[in-house]
Amino acid sequence: MEFIVAKYNYWIYIILMMIGFYAMIAKKNLIKKIIGMNIFQTAIILFFVSTAYKKGATLPILTNADAHGEHAIAVAQYLNPLPHVLMLTAIVVMVATLGVALAIAIMIYRRYGTLNEDEILKAIK
Repeated sequence: MEFIVAKYNYWIYIILMMIGFYAMIAKKNLIKKIIGMNIFQTAIILFFVSTAYKKGATLPILTNADAHGEHAIAVAQYLNPLPHVLMLTAIVVMVATLGVALAIAIMIYRRYGTLNEDEILKAIK
């Protein structure tokens, strides 16, 4: 039980990912599939941001360097900003993907008059 409580954030990500995965696989409505994809992407972003956190760390900005720019660096005291920057890029990609998916769903609805996957497949055949 202590393991579950200590790693609660990982369990939350797993639950969110499974909710999104279930919506993408099991639902027949295209909008529900798109929302499931968005939940899945959000869970992945939250996972990467939380794993990049380090307790007691600070920003990687060097201060009080000597005249030659040399400074004793204790690497364990600094955060790595790369995962956070990459996740900002992932958020932009997620929003763009959502916009394109919704635009395609609108086009499908205009053409076939439904967003149900089974009815669209019947109309295509």
